[in-house]
Amino acid sequence: MSKAQLTFVVFLLHQLAEAWGMSVPQAYARIQRVGVMDDYIISCYDVLHTLGSEYLVNDITELVKQREAKK
Repeated sequence: MSKAQLTFVVFLLHQLAEAWGMSVPQAYARIQRVGVMDDYIISCYDVLHTLGSEYLVNDITELVKQREAKK
């Protein structure tokens, strides 16, 4: 993972944690548990880092909910 990707992931984790009303480690555990970190955030970094934080939070929230419902 590049420094730019790491910076993006940390930023995004803080945004998700705030939106979800949980700590950063809890948000990380939630997205990691359903595979969103590797399968989406890191693999789609080139596109995702160009989008706004509100869109990202909504998009990732929906993806996490969909994957949690399948488990």
